[in-house]
Amino acid sequence: MTIEVRVPQLPESVADATLVSWHKKPGDAVARDENLVDLETDKVVLEVPAPVAGILKEIRLSDGTTVTSGQVLAVIEEGAAAAPGASAAGATPVPGASAPAILSTSNGATTTAAGAAKAEGAGGSAGKLSPAAKRVVEENKLDPKAVAGTGRDGRVSKSDVVNYLSAKDSAPAAPPAAPPAASPTAVAAATNSARAARAEQHVPMTRLRARIAERMVQAQATQALLTSFNEVDLGAVNELRSRYKDQFEKQYGVKLGFMSFFTKACVEALKKFPSVNASVEGNDIVYHEYFDVGVAVSTERGLIVPVLRDADQQSFADIEKSIANFAGRARAGTITIEELTGGTFTITNGGTFGSLMSTPIVNAPQSAILGMHKIQDRAMVIGGQVVVRPMMYIALTYDHRIIDGREAVLFLVTVKQCLEDPARMVLHV
Repeated sequence: MTIEVRVPQLPESVADATLVSWHKKPGDAVARDENLVDLETDKVVLEVPAPVAGILKEIRLSDGTTVTSGQVLAVIEEGAAAAPGASAAGATPVPGASAPAILSTSNGATTTAAGAAKAEGAGGSAGKLSPAAKRVVEENKLDPKAVAGTGRDGRVSKSDVVNYLSAKDSAPAAPPAAPPAASPTAVAAATNSARAARAEQHVPMTRLRARIAERMVQAQATQALLTSFNEVDLGAVNELRSRYKDQFEKQYGVKLGFMSFFTKACVEALKKFPSVNASVEGNDIVYHEYFDVGVAVSTERGLIVPVLRDADQQSFADIEKSIANFAGRARAGTITIEELTGGTFTITNGGTFGSLMSTPIVNAPQSAILGMHKIQDRAMVIGGQVVVRPMMYIALTYDHRIIDGREAVLFLVTVKQCLEDPARMVLHV
């Protein structure tokens, strides 16, 4: 009996997908729920599992094809045995109904995940290649086993492949023994050869990266973006963290970080300045009477923004637990679409990468984003005395169409006051 493998129902607002790569070829044995092919949308990467066990009889669509929900991808001969010499790289059958697993996600483009780990259908390092890495490996005719993976469980990313290629190209060749003097003709030929070796790689932008680029350009093209700066003395926060970190971790099972302080400080500021928590919808300003704060998380495939729902009602421990959970599952690819949907305000921390100052781009349709940066000891004048204090620059990029400069500046001042005197966040003053 032949069974058709179809494109699963794509997430809401996703019109189509690109067929990235097949993990099987006609004649291969497949196990039920074994991943057959990866589909990439501008929001997620989907695995399409085999609905039954059998032999992959026919592949209808090739890599790079644009597909839509319900379109036939392949045909499986159910229950058939592999022909002699045919590949039988099937995974152990998994009980239960087959379903698409969403691997990874991107900033702003609402995304989801149903499975964290990819089946290593091809075996070895080749089975751990991300879709983007697989394309680069195939284009450069590389042995995937030669590329060391730095991702989770040894997964090989595109950057791993690119770094491998760079190292390979830059590796010095063994010097020849006593080379003879070269003639002008030989020198010219060697120069031309060296120039020819300066290869360039044209790697198509993934749909995910293209979507991120589109959203960033859209935000700058449709919003009147402006950035204001201030600086914060984090001495009081450091003192609190130092005093209670052990007790906090013992009681709640999570470390007391900076993000809970910044989230709470932003909520206090958003309450005072509702326009910063608002958005534009046509000719209307939508004032959100709730505080869903997005926290930007960097992953292998791009930046995503999980949302802390009702952040004003969450404790410091709740916030720290949620952020730790988001970060881990975002990088593992198991975060859900609901957790990345919406948000009224965003916080991004470039300081984790060493950024001293930046102008973050608003995560549309939101109207503002707070940028955190590196904490650096600096000489400050306090009470007429020069002292060394742990300082951080903070930046607020905002949509000047609905947020005035005065509100933006006072918003940052409120955040600064809350962080320099944390008791304000408890007393709400």
